[in-house]
Amino acid sequence: MKRIVRSPLVALIFLVSVTTGIAAENQQWEETFFAANQAYKKGRFQDAIDGYSQLIRSGHPGGHIYYNLGNACFRLNQFGLAILNYERARLLIPRDADLNFNLGHARDQIRDAISQSHGLISTTFFWLDSLSLDELFVGFAVLNVLFWGILLTRLFFRFFRSEWVYYLLLVVLLCWFIAGASFGVKRYQVETDDRAVILAGEASILAGPDSRDTILFKLHEGAIVHVERAEDGWSLVRLPDGKRGWVRDDAMEHILSSGISVQEVRNALQPEGLCPRRPVPPPRQTYIPRAGLPDRGYYAWAMPDIFGVGV
Repeated sequence: MKRIVRSPLVALIFLVSVTTGIAAENQQWEETFFAANQAYKKGRFQDAIDGYSQLIRSGHPGGHIYYNLGNACFRLNQFGLAILNYERARLLIPRDADLNFNLGHARDQIRDAISQSHGLISTTFFWLDSLSLDELFVGFAVLNVLFWGILLTRLFFRFFRSEWVYYLLLVVLLCWFIAGASFGVKRYQVETDDRAVILAGEASILAGPDSRDTILFKLHEGAIVHVERAEDGWSLVRLPDGKRGWVRDDAMEHILSSGISVQEVRNALQPEGLCPRRPVPPPRQTYIPRAGLPDRGYYAWAMPDIFGVGV
């Protein structure tokens, strides 16, 4: 009898302990995020970078965290790191207007104006840049349930064997096929994302993986390249116009690290190069909270001078 009573008691204690731990972790996450946002608001951009970086390393990445981190890097004129984190944010919140505007503005600040080419698949599935992998998966799952629900209903209930149900089934089937193909293509794009951002102020692109090889051309901070392969601390990179060459690994950083699975895109975007300290004095700025968000700034702070808002 004592064992029967003790088992539910132990389970209750365990449940309370787990719940308390989760609540404490969530509270600590909110406090760190709030402190980082306040540091950004007061012009202490490096402190804001440290706070956002801590959140990512502790397993709390997200589109708005990377967006905020990119903003803080931008304020310190670290345009390569800003573009790196903006691109990571776009994987999670691709339709965010503030993010896309700031990314475009950061690209305008770099020396190498390299336009990204789009292949046949990207041109055909043009809507994929505006949707995240999670959104495509949810849409495909909903259409899958809807298709089989209509099909089974039509098979087992005579009332639903009318002509309009048949055409509705065809429409849902077409949408289901497009959604499934879109999810598959997006998954492939994420798994094979070989882009990297040049973080060095100036990186020499060589003819071979040796510092004594011929310099073919140079790239500057913020340029995006495609990595073909790596060898002994060097990577063979390619530009959209077909130019290729070798660059040291420490001069760039992958937007997604090699080996990251699709399931880890949301919680394991590579945080290893999170804005190292640089002796750049932060400029004096003014700030406004992002529209529609609480004063605590749980998501982001907008920068008036970046958006062209007169203060």
